[in-house]
Amino acid sequence: MINLKGTGVALVTPFTSDKNIDVEALKRIVAYQKNNGIDYLVVLGTTAENATLSEEEKEQVKQVVSEENNGELPLVLGVGGNNTKAIVAQLTPENLKGFDAILSVAPYYNKPTQEGIYQHFKAIAEASPLPILLYNVPGRTSVNMQPETIARLASSFSNIIGVKEAAGDMVQAMEVIAKTPKDFLVISGDDMITLPMVLAGGAGVISVIAQGFPTAFSTMVNLGLQRKVDEAYQIHYQLAPMIDYIFEEGNPAGIKNVFKHLELSTEEVRLPLVKVSTALNDKINAYISTFKK
Repeated sequence: MINLKGTGVALVTPFTSDKNIDVEALKRIVAYQKNNGIDYLVVLGTTAENATLSEEEKEQVKQVVSEENNGELPLVLGVGGNNTKAIVAQLTPENLKGFDAILSVAPYYNKPTQEGIYQHFKAIAEASPLPILLYNVPGRTSVNMQPETIARLASSFSNIIGVKEAAGDMVQAMEVIAKTPKDFLVISGDDMITLPMVLAGGAGVISVIAQGFPTAFSTMVNLGLQRKVDEAYQIHYQLAPMIDYIFEEGNPAGIKNVFKHLELSTEEVRLPLVKVSTALNDKINAYISTFKK
């Protein structure tokens, strides 16, 4: 079984100044994760600006990450959408080669019922040769996967091994933890409540901020898993202002600005996203300049 406990990161797709994929920057970012305590990598999720990448570019990202990772960390591939038939068609051994699991978001825009969500993931589970993480992010999809639906899927399909829970609701997260099997991974998709979720029984996080501050954030998660609460919260409160900053003007504009200051990549994003404002850039720069690792 793949081990997805601890800290995963939702990788960005870095761009050059002319908005093409910056292969060398992507290699640097992957190496930065491997060298600083991250447990696994998530490729082609929301943070990767997946919606603005061509099919050829997605294949390029998969290849670059896989080659640079060189089998060192587990790799999770984002495979989701609102056309169930089209997603199922992507679940081929060739398309998933080199990956250990998939992350599949709840259908967006269509606004399905809970039964529709169940049937959607049932079709994916029956087709997928890899373990599946569900992804609940109602702020982006406009539909909330209820704890009962997640528990039903967890008990119905052995290859549905966990959920990235990003509703930003601790009560709901605790309901999911309580209602799903003990070995089911309830993974935080919200950086600010990662530590409370871990302490409530969660398995870790798929994080945005952790790719900019991998050592600190992964240390916090590990301390939480070890129930070293006071030490973990010291790091949480140190990182909390930056968590607010990187989401203040949208993701991944904030974390890409962090990478600019860390000299890992440019801060280029593709429309309809835009770079952060000068005011936010200055706040992020000031934080980084005083950050104590």
